[in-house]
Amino acid sequence: MSNSNVHSWLSKKAMAFDSSGIRKVFALAATMKNPINLSIGQPDYDVPAPIRDAACNAIQSGKNAYSPTQGIAPLVQRMQQEIDRQYQHDDREVFICSGTSGGIVLTMLSLVNPGDEVIVFDPYFVMYVPLIQLVGGVPVIIDTYPDFQIDLDRLRDAITPRTKLVLFNNPSNPTGVAASVDEIRGIAELCQEKGVALVSDEIYSQFHFGSPMRSPAEFNPQTIVIDGFSKSYAMTGWRLGYVHGPKEIIQTMIKLQQYTFVCAPTPLQHASLAAMDYDMSEHYKNYEQKRNRIVAGLKGYYEFREPGGAFYIFPKVPSGNATDFVARAIANELLIIPGNIFSRKDTHFRISFAASDETLDRGIEVLRKLA
Repeated sequence: MSNSNVHSWLSKKAMAFDSSGIRKVFALAATMKNPINLSIGQPDYDVPAPIRDAACNAIQSGKNAYSPTQGIAPLVQRMQQEIDRQYQHDDREVFICSGTSGGIVLTMLSLVNPGDEVIVFDPYFVMYVPLIQLVGGVPVIIDTYPDFQIDLDRLRDAITPRTKLVLFNNPSNPTGVAASVDEIRGIAELCQEKGVALVSDEIYSQFHFGSPMRSPAEFNPQTIVIDGFSKSYAMTGWRLGYVHGPKEIIQTMIKLQQYTFVCAPTPLQHASLAAMDYDMSEHYKNYEQKRNRIVAGLKGYYEFREPGGAFYIFPKVPSGNATDFVARAIANELLIIPGNIFSRKDTHFRISFAASDETLDRGIEVLRKLA
């Protein structure tokens, strides 16, 4: 059988987009002896020992079968109590999904018909546009350069009779920008006014510097919120997320999870109960210090907006395009991500400051030299 036959089997949807540029950088890092890796979007600390112990105990005690599709009852009930306390909505349910990425996939499958428009703010998380296209949706991109603020007039103008949902990420990956309360309220109320679904990706909700995290669900009770344990507890490989929103939508996502992911990993759901009782506040404070370190190190060398959350900063290249700039950085053993992975523009680059202080200082030294 020829390779050409195999190629012909591949779907047009699958062939419509390339593999993630971030994964290519990860693969490159594996080939380098001593890289300065400021590319990876996961905390540099490990899952705390008591939570790891809870996972091991769950495995050893036989909690290894499928869980109910919506998640184990103790975890779902605990999450529901927290969400009811926070929002006090009559029609808000939660379920456990296989990572926040799984939650986004199920959201798109549940809400988007072929031809429906989905509004995304540029820069955006790398997964958003391909997933919209995978379900037959039409991405509508709103430029937020140069300050990465949401212009509500531009959002209003972008909404058409074909608009199905607005996809909002706060704090932002890749910029690290945290939206203001006025922006959050404005998006929430505009979507409610227009009858458009609002999906709020809040995976970095615990990494919010200087003020408490606010959600558009406070202002629009029909907001669908996607969050998870992956970033907060450094369990990115455990694939544990959750989604909460109007009951009918959540029940539809649970139905679709039966036919896709089946359920989130059962023993790790049990461990997440232990995670909810573990105080991570010192870790989050440490990331605010890392933010301050990278900001001080790059100030005067690069143009950027100071991150208000997550663990990213998105500087503008001094000249030329970000692809060429990143190639020069990699030649100096510094791994960063060009902005065109997250954007229709190639003028900025993403730094993850989820790294040791020593690695950050090495990275700052190279970036100053490149500037």
